[in-house]
Order: sequence, then structure tokens, then C-alpha cells
Amino acid sequence: MPLIRKKEFLSSGVFKMVIDAPHVASTRKPGQFIVLMTEESGERIPLTIVDSDEDDGTITIIVQVVGKTTTCLSEMNPGEELYALLGPLGRPTDIKNFGTVVCVGGGVGIGVVYPISKALKEAGNNVISIIGARTKDILILEEETRLTSDRLIITTDDGSYGMKGFVSQALQDLIDSGEKIDHVFAIGPVPMMRVVCDTTRPYGIKTVVSLNPIMVDATGMCGACRVSVGNETKFACVDGPEFDGHQVDFDLLATRLRMYYREEKEAMEEFRCRCRD
Repeated sequence: MPLIRKKEFLSSGVFKMVIDAPHVASTRKPGQFIVLMTEESGERIPLTIVDSDEDDGTITIIVQVVGKTTTCLSEMNPGEELYALLGPLGRPTDIKNFGTVVCVGGGVGIGVVYPISKALKEAGNNVISIIGARTKDILILEEETRLTSDRLIITTDDGSYGMKGFVSQALQDLIDSGEKIDHVFAIGPVPMMRVVCDTTRPYGIKTVVSLNPIMVDATGMCGACRVSVGNETKFACVDGPEFDGHQVDFDLLATRLRMYYREEKEAMEEFRCRCRD
């Protein structure tokens, strides 16, 4: 069973975990993900591979505590074993020398876009990273992102650090300044990705987003992760998770993400009651 090597909280409710997964570490590519289970009767959850160490046989994931399973995972410690881990899954990011690439990350999406910016930099791109969070206290991977970027722009909603405002405004400012942008990668909450795509669409700037729909088997069999891209149904687990953001039906994606909100809330409340008992 996969052994947890390290765990570190990066901010309130967001933690980094290093896990033994030699096969995944030796084959994974930027943009791919894993599916893990904390226990036999537990939920299968997809998580992006943030980094890996092939020599050490480990992978790194970053997790936001949002429900029962991520809460259970956050309470596990180094030396404990996960029930199962499957990967690498999904199509890797298309990495090439595009020219000037802007990598936009919001919230825990910073952890998802980080390995992409790293690979783009290694491919010879001029990488401009824009990362944002609600406040300074919950901003993650600043120094790591700085090392993979030719230029780093930081935003916070409340202005407690960097530029006050949203990542989309920082991107618009870049465009308005005359910066020639060849490609954009935007990863974060659905509303953020939608606004970034709305920002780049009038200028014809290719924009790639990474989608996070509900996922079960992650092999394309169950169809739970279906999304609409260019009026065609795609499965995020095998066709993605990255898609042309200008073609994504964000309304449908947001609706499907809320489908099991009541059940998720009930499961979390039941879990908390058991913990109190």
C-alpha cells in the first residue's frame, strides 16, 4: 500500500503530501493526475501530481480540505498507508516552445499550474506566472513558482499582498501593456477560469484550462466526468483534464459540480458526529 512519507500544511485547509509511488514517479508528465482512496470503503478522489522524485520513488500532491475524504486524508500522518493509489492518469500537457506563455493559477490551482510552468520554462518559453489568492495567508508555492518563471505577478483579493484584485485583471493589464502573449494556461476555481477565458477570447489568445468535474473510475467507463467542449461531450479523465477554454461550457460544468452538494454536506456532518462521539 502507498506509504505517506511527508505532510505539511501550506495554509489553513491546504496541505502538501509526499507519497511512495515509484511507478507513477517514473512515468508521470505535467498535467497528469492520480486517484487515491484512504480506505477500502472510501471515495475515489482525483488529485493532480504537483511534483515527483524518480530517484526517491515519490510523488507530491497538494490538497484542499473541502469534504469528508479530504478531511480524512488531512488527518493521516507520515508512516501511515493509503488504501490505494492509481496513476498517472489523463493526457499530459502539450509542452512545446510557444514563445511567451502566461500561467495563471488561483487558490490551489497554483499547485496544478506549477508543474506546467516548470516544464514550459525547461522547454525554452518566456514564462510569466500570475498567481492569486483571497489573502496573503493562503497564497501557496510563491517561491517555487518564482523559480519557474521569468516574471511573477501576485494578486490578492483584499490587497494584503501584491496587486489588489483578481488574476484576470493582472492578465488584462499585461495585454493592455502590449505584451505579446502566445499561449495562456489558466487553472483554478471555475469562475476564475471562465473570466480568464473571457479576457483572452477577444484577442484570439489560445487558452487552456484544466477541468475538475466529478470523477469516479477515472478510466472513461462511468461517464461521471463528462463535460461539454465545443458542443461535444468529452470525458475529463481520458480526453483531458485540459481543454481549450474558449470551447468549454462553464455553465454546465458549474451545474454538474453542484449535483451532489447535499449528499456531500450530509456525509461531512455524519463524519463530524462520529468524530465527536
